[in-house]
Amino acid sequence: MRQAISNVFSHHFCFLSQDEIDSAVKMLLSLKMSYKAAMGEDYKADCPPGNPAPTSNHGPDATEAEEDFVDPWTVQTSSAKGIDYDKLIVRFGSSKIDKELINRIERATGQRPHRFLRRGIFFSHRDMNQVLDAYENKKPFYLYTGRGPSSEAMHVGHLIPFIFTKWLQDVFNVPLVIQMTDDEKYLWKDLTLDQAYGYAVENAKDIIACGFDINKTFIFSDLDYMGMSSGFYKNVVKIQKHVTFNQVKGIFGFTDSDSIGKISFPAIQAAPSFSNSFPQIFQDRTDIQCLIPCAIDQDPYFRMTRDVAPRIGYPKPALLHSTFFPALQGAQTKMSASDPNSSIFLTDTAKQIKTKVNKHAFSGGRDTIEEHRQFGGNCDVDVSFMYLTFFLEDDDKLEQIRKDYTSGAMLTGELKKVLIEVLQPLIAEHQARRKEVTDEIAKEFMTPRELSFDFQ
Repeated sequence: MRQAISNVFSHHFCFLSQDEIDSAVKMLLSLKMSYKAAMGEDYKADCPPGNPAPTSNHGPDATEAEEDFVDPWTVQTSSAKGIDYDKLIVRFGSSKIDKELINRIERATGQRPHRFLRRGIFFSHRDMNQVLDAYENKKPFYLYTGRGPSSEAMHVGHLIPFIFTKWLQDVFNVPLVIQMTDDEKYLWKDLTLDQAYGYAVENAKDIIACGFDINKTFIFSDLDYMGMSSGFYKNVVKIQKHVTFNQVKGIFGFTDSDSIGKISFPAIQAAPSFSNSFPQIFQDRTDIQCLIPCAIDQDPYFRMTRDVAPRIGYPKPALLHSTFFPALQGAQTKMSASDPNSSIFLTDTAKQIKTKVNKHAFSGGRDTIEEHRQFGGNCDVDVSFMYLTFFLEDDDKLEQIRKDYTSGAMLTGELKKVLIEVLQPLIAEHQARRKEVTDEIAKEFMTPRELSFDFQ
């Protein structure tokens, strides 16, 4: 369909460049998706919709359904509350992480569930029950997550999957592979190969500072590892053989003017899902299941991977999906490494953290103190409260803050003060650990080697 639309554009607008045509095609397809989400049916040019009931057109849910757009490169919503994750679960066909699953994880590990599970920050999964079945039967699995190193600057939002992955590694006592997609960033961004690789190593140091066990963790740069691992490259080629150009266009929205590097990249992100991509760790075993904690915008890669896996004789990877970390300016704006005020960066000083939170954190408070005392604040849109749900460990304290802010007993300035007092030591401690990570330590983590584990 995309090609047909593109041909129509080319015929009628021959004075436009191919990039402009592709951009218009993408927008048109996005509008069609939004139309289908709102109306429950495909758009037909010769059959305009009837007059819907006024409520269906103007309610907040209708706006969110029309506006929410999620793929690996773009996350858009018009709602100050952020993405509607329940709708996303339905659209992506994943399963909600419910109380029953959280209780099962607690029983299996003997550990209290991580706050990200307790608070619905990791909210969706694919086949987590299968991983727990295997674990309870003393069968092995391993963890896989990753990072696209587009700059040296990492912000607190980038830490979310790694904080959770570290907890999973600790409670399940399993090996972990972390993919640094420096090749992807070279293909998508205006970077040299050396810059992309340099960012991979620098970002790896921030990841190591999260406290991963060097005996159970392998971090690898695609640019580095693919050339030295025949097992990895063989799996890339197998995946490439079983995914058509039409499929990747449909999944990722690629156009005819995208480079062939971009079109073939999804196979590279898929390959670590299979244990024999790492012969130094798993030898030639192909039966060890993989569990991938990641933000839900990465799910299209792994829907593709799960579709291919049985056709090449491998188990499907399981997934745990997280929500998105909001920008300081609000859940509907995008964090950008090029805008230092859009988030708290891992290099920020205590003073910078205080200034950013006080000056830029979107508030759910009222216009005046009198109004706030009378009507209370809105925790659903207040970024300081959202950040506390990620970083304040104490559930009771968080609930008390929610009640006090909602009732008007706590003012926005007081809420921001609590967040500053949580973030300043958290970032300072990360910076101290990061200083300890030398080039030699990073190199050791990034060297292919055996890892220690108790697999049968």
